[in-house]
Amino acid sequence: MSARAVLPFAAFFALIALTGALQSWSVALTILNLCLVSAVMALGVNVQWGYAGLVNFGVMGFAALGGLAVVLVSAEPVAAAWRAGGMGVLLAVILVAGTATVAVLGRRLVRGSVARAALTLAVVAAGIYGTSVVLGPSTAAIEGVNPAIAGFLGGLGLPVLLAWAVGGLLAAGAAYVIGRIALGLRADYLAIATLGVSEIIIAVLMNEDWLARGVKNVVGLPRPVPYELELRTAAWFQDLSDRLGVGPVELSSILVKGAYIALFVVALAAILWLAERALAAPWGRTMRAVRDDEVAAEAMGKDVRRLHMLVFVVGSGLIGLAGAMLTTLDGQFTPSSYNPLRFTFLIWVMVIVGGAGNNWGATVGAFIVWFAWVQAEPVGTFLIDRATVALGPDSAVREHLLENASQMRYVVMGATLLLVLRFAPRGIIPETDRTAR
Repeated sequence: MSARAVLPFAAFFALIALTGALQSWSVALTILNLCLVSAVMALGVNVQWGYAGLVNFGVMGFAALGGLAVVLVSAEPVAAAWRAGGMGVLLAVILVAGTATVAVLGRRLVRGSVARAALTLAVVAAGIYGTSVVLGPSTAAIEGVNPAIAGFLGGLGLPVLLAWAVGGLLAAGAAYVIGRIALGLRADYLAIATLGVSEIIIAVLMNEDWLARGVKNVVGLPRPVPYELELRTAAWFQDLSDRLGVGPVELSSILVKGAYIALFVVALAAILWLAERALAAPWGRTMRAVRDDEVAAEAMGKDVRRLHMLVFVVGSGLIGLAGAMLTTLDGQFTPSSYNPLRFTFLIWVMVIVGGAGNNWGATVGAFIVWFAWVQAEPVGTFLIDRATVALGPDSAVREHLLENASQMRYVVMGATLLLVLRFAPRGIIPETDRTAR
């Protein structure tokens, strides 16, 4: 790895160390965890845009599906809700699958576009009516089961790490369905379509309480690492706390966050290794050829649509995996936190700043941009406080600036993006010309 690639990583870890020394190590490790999750998400976007030029603005929708997988796989099942309406929901799922199967088979058997359209419309209308008749009363019964703490079906009670794989598969499956419809669109239309789908996914999650409690959120999700309270009662932990001279609350927080970091580093390292191998393989050269000139690639016999579908599914799967990791880190699923316009923009800034088409660039871009996003408010508050101290404590201007210090995040993001586009338009670590080797 060149010095240009090493220096940004060294600068980032120096900033993490500085944060630990000036603020607290718990804060520093929290930022590092979120940076690692952001890096996985940025790699998903980089696979789609950096490899193939596909513009996906539905990042938060796929991340939300990854978070939903943690609920469906790892949350404890609500037995009373299953008794009240679980069978009705399963029957509705069967009806949806049956409707889709009959519609597809019917279109293959019936000749003529008008007859196909009429048959499809009739089958879909019948399926929607039958599903609504079964699903409506069932979901109402489920949501009426102790809504203060339940009101949903719960999950399967399986290990949470299994939910990471399911989250990736769930997002990849949704991407396949979306891709079958939208991948033929031009780049700008694809971006709008994926943003719209993302909004639909999040709206469903926020309003269908029977699925994941909607805006009431699912809390207390299982964790793959020990709980802080459990650590504090262990004899070895108390002995370690005494020997290090660190308070048990701070030490338990550091150890738990360190355990998360270890898990996330393993996941990120595996993804980076696979992504680099794929990029160096003939498949990677094919994808760059398709990205640079689709017409020429098709003339050479490449199936551009199939390659686009593959990249779209793989990238969305990585985003879903990151969404599952984030929900696991938070310990709760909050659909209202998936803000498509704000956080999708942030992930794209990570890839642009880091260097589209370069996996290491997307990773360091995620590290630096998320660090700047988190620290912009406290640092901005400090700078505004010092800059306006001469105005006096009763100054309306000073008070207004301090109250709006959180807006420094957007100022910093905009300034960072402009500076990088001006002085390093290909990113901090630009794409490597592998054909020159």
